[in-house]
Amino acid sequence: MAAENERKSPSAVSDMGAWAMNVISSVGIIMANKQLMSSSGFAFSFATTLTGFHFALTALVGMVSNATGFSASKHVPMWELIWFSIVANVSIAAMNFSLMLNSVGFYQISKLSMIPVVCVMEWILHSKRYSREVKISVVVVVVGVGICTVTDVKVNAKGFICACVAIFSSSLQQILIGSLQKKYSIGSFELLSKTAPIQALSLLVVGPLVDYLLSGKFIMNYSMSSGCFLFILLSCALAVFCNISQYLCIGRFSAVSFQVIGHMKTVCILTLGWLLFDSAMTFKNVAGMIVAIVGMVIYSWAMELEKQSIIAAKALNSVKHSLTEEEFELLKEGVETTQSKDVELGRTKA
Repeated sequence: MAAENERKSPSAVSDMGAWAMNVISSVGIIMANKQLMSSSGFAFSFATTLTGFHFALTALVGMVSNATGFSASKHVPMWELIWFSIVANVSIAAMNFSLMLNSVGFYQISKLSMIPVVCVMEWILHSKRYSREVKISVVVVVVGVGICTVTDVKVNAKGFICACVAIFSSSLQQILIGSLQKKYSIGSFELLSKTAPIQALSLLVVGPLVDYLLSGKFIMNYSMSSGCFLFILLSCALAVFCNISQYLCIGRFSAVSFQVIGHMKTVCILTLGWLLFDSAMTFKNVAGMIVAIVGMVIYSWAMELEKQSIIAAKALNSVKHSLTEEEFELLKEGVETTQSKDVELGRTKA
């Protein structure tokens, strides 16, 4: 038993490390971008182009890693990489348009709706089913995050269409990350190294036009300061860790798990906003965060139960295959005989 725990512990530590990297880098990049894009900061309002910078640095890190032999390059068909990059870039652009056209409240609702959409898409695409406990925990998380983030909700036709495209493409992108890793037996970093250059190139070409449509400003007219340049570098560096950890988490777990635990970032952002930027923290925010955290705990427990049942089923299956059919039937008859004797004894005692 001790030896088994020792074998499991490195995996558990690396799983926790992947989640921690994602939460810390995601919260860090949001804080950096808040300073970079806010009117009180550097007013760099070119989100899509900035994302292109993020993937450019990620691609550079991947190329250096491959050149130094730190990571190995595996073959993935180009059409799969281009298809993935199109889906991912549509997700980024649609999310930005959704934020511009909709109220903050409706934007938050659209992000929350990604969890059930991912569940339905995984059921359709991969015939994946979820236990009752998992479904309940997902509802609790969505309700909790909704309580603490959703305020004014205003909907218009264009904004609704953009939100639907953003939800669908973002959900599909996260499912594709996991399915591509399994399909081609490729690591998370190796897959990111292949997709990042395509995303960087396309976003740097299309990004300035998208940003112009969003903000009415052209990036070439922006006056870059040294402070702004340093924050762009910081944002790009954090994005490398954020991208790597996203692929790691989805590869190790699932798109649904990534969505659920990802809402821990929302709780962290609200708390840090209150601590660092004097953002208002109401009873509604606190109550919602508590409900969301309870939901995440329930989800972790439900996933552990699911994992234990899968391990037990595999163990039973291996025992069945290791015995001959005759031996298995004799074992089965022995168990049934023991059960019937227990019932008879119970009746005698009664």
